[in-house]
Amino acid sequence: MDLRAVILSSFLLLSTVQGLMFELQPNGRKCLREEVQKDVLVTGEYEVSEVPGQRTDVKVTDIKGHTLVSHEDKSKGKFAFTTDDYEVYEICFVSKVPPNLRGQKHEVEVTIKMGLEAKNYETLGEAARLKPLEVELKRLEDLSEAIVQDFAYMRQREEEMRDTNESTNSRVLYFSVFSMLCLVALATWQVLYLRRFFKAKKLIE
Repeated sequence: MDLRAVILSSFLLLSTVQGLMFELQPNGRKCLREEVQKDVLVTGEYEVSEVPGQRTDVKVTDIKGHTLVSHEDKSKGKFAFTTDDYEVYEICFVSKVPPNLRGQKHEVEVTIKMGLEAKNYETLGEAARLKPLEVELKRLEDLSEAIVQDFAYMRQREEEMRDTNESTNSRVLYFSVFSMLCLVALATWQVLYLRRFFKAKKLIE
């Protein structure tokens, strides 16, 4: 594979921007799930259309149920967190309508950035008093490090898949041998049984 294609694909995997718009029904719940690698910065910005008397909560949790972000009754906001492990993370929007009101749907707009796209290099450069060229070098340095980490992750997943395949092949082989032994034992038992049966009926000597 061309090196430039590998670098580009790795950059796309490590730097992700998702902009979504959807409708949230009254007293409804809609969640966005994303599988993210370990030690990846995730930022998000959302805006929910306001409906008088209704409220919208935003909650970010991991697959273990740990709450990473919790915003209650906010129509607009931002959030950020760094992943502790490779797993699925869930961003949920929940509409809450009082019993005495007739609910109306919300329009939700959310933008999620992960990896290098989540870092604000302009702010970083201003804080560290870096020149534009130094900021770009910092971005390239982070990209190189991210690509190395991604290759290491893919190598690890390849080893895990290979181990799984080898284990599966071994189990299939053992099961096949066991099945053949069972068939041989069953065929032997049938022959002996039929032989005794025919002898009992005096059909054979």
